[in-house]
Amino acid sequence: MYAADFVRFTLATLAAHRLRTALTALGIAVGIAAVMLLTAIGEGLHRFVIAEFTQFGTNLITVTPGRISTHGASLGAVNTVRPLSIDDALALRRVRHVQVTDPVVQGNAEVEHFGKSRRVTLYGVGADFPRALSMSVASGEFLPQDDPHAARAFAVLGAKVAKELYGAENPLGSRIRVGGERYRVTGVMEAKGQVLGFDLDDTAFIPVARALEMFNRESLMEIHVTYDPAAPLAEVEEGLRRVLVARHGAEDFTLTPQQKMLEVFGTVLDAITFAVAAIGAISLVVGGVGILTILTIAVAERTSEIGLLRAIGATRRAILGLFLGEAALLAALGGAAGLVLGWVVAAILKLVLPALPVHTPWEYAVLAELVAVSVGLAAGVLPARRAAQLDPLEALRSE
Repeated sequence: MYAADFVRFTLATLAAHRLRTALTALGIAVGIAAVMLLTAIGEGLHRFVIAEFTQFGTNLITVTPGRISTHGASLGAVNTVRPLSIDDALALRRVRHVQVTDPVVQGNAEVEHFGKSRRVTLYGVGADFPRALSMSVASGEFLPQDDPHAARAFAVLGAKVAKELYGAENPLGSRIRVGGERYRVTGVMEAKGQVLGFDLDDTAFIPVARALEMFNRESLMEIHVTYDPAAPLAEVEEGLRRVLVARHGAEDFTLTPQQKMLEVFGTVLDAITFAVAAIGAISLVVGGVGILTILTIAVAERTSEIGLLRAIGATRRAILGLFLGEAALLAALGGAAGLVLGWVVAAILKLVLPALPVHTPWEYAVLAELVAVSVGLAAGVLPARRAAQLDPLEALRSE
């Protein structure tokens, strides 16, 4: 049989039973749409989380007090963990390849200006904080390079805090109260929005030494370290570890490279994307069962037609190809409809819920169509073999 005749014959067979063909293709379409939509949400979530973290740069290492590991010490052991200090942050600047180190302590405080007050997230930081986290000042300047142990009472406001307290007024040079103490405003940060639920605009920044005193803390919460992106990460980590161990007498701290954290997040999010796609694939299996059922019925209905084809010279291989072609075409049509349906639903979701991260990779769409055709072929094997193995004489006698 010529290829053109094969295609015409297959299309004519499907067109002869339009309702049955449409319902069978619908089963595959729903499966593909489910896979497409869930994969789009999973991939969108992946990109969203990675983008949230990479906006602070990938050449970032966070140093936190305490070592995250399990030891066999007795319950009566004395805690010998030394707090992270401002001097630790200064010492780390001498490590090779290090660009910036910035001490950080965080808490909540009341910010007041002319009768207006707002409770904000207060960061005690150094002058290099914007460089460390790739943030920008919209107006004015960030905290000056004062003595970190005795910095002047300057404050920088987040975009939302400045707007709520000052409205259209310029806050630069004005005085505010932070935690009951007077500070002069030197700058306003550029709007950053929310990052994983934390509003970076509803914040204020003061010198780290003053924040430690305000919160009655001895230890920093963390030290941000940025390094030359071209430098080997292992070498930078080893340099940081060597300096801190020399100062503390033991490894009582934890180094968390942003690069490794992103790799872990990527692995976890890939697994989530695969899992949700697998859940959607259950619908695809149901569609395959539908093709198997329909073709099994079709073989029973078209027994005499199969006998006639065999009588005029069609080989068993040709009969097998005809039924497999029907199964593949049914699956391909359903898959194409599913791709369109999935893309439309994803676009609607993106319009209705802009915050929901939805991304549809086209390589996944092509893969989904290939999977649909494969499911169709797999479902059509048994009915096609049964049709090909029918005895021509017995098939012609059937009604």
